[in-house]
Amino acid sequence: MRGLLRIPREGPFFWERQMFGFLWWLIIGLVAGALARLLVPGRQPMGLVVTMVLGLIGSLIGGFISSLLFDYDARDPGFHAAGLVMSTIGAVLVLALYLWGTRGRNLS
Repeated sequence: MRGLLRIPREGPFFWERQMFGFLWWLIIGLVAGALARLLVPGRQPMGLVVTMVLGLIGSLIGGFISSLLFDYDARDPGFHAAGLVMSTIGAVLVLALYLWGTRGRNLS
């Protein structure tokens, strides 16, 4: 089928590539979450793991926005600087919604 990315499910180093991809995803999530926390003013009471989850959710939202606006194919593997930018934009949106939803509550 044309246009579908074929990933071999066997062969040498298959599981190592899968694990490296997963770790890379976590690192990008952490960076995007940290950048979002730097860009959004105010106090955000969250630790390292929640910052990473914020970035991962932001990556999903940023990827969705990117696919709508730029006709980007999410099956295109690899690191793209635009992907980090869209991940950060998505994380900023998620963080702003979180702060808006929890305003007035004492979370400490």
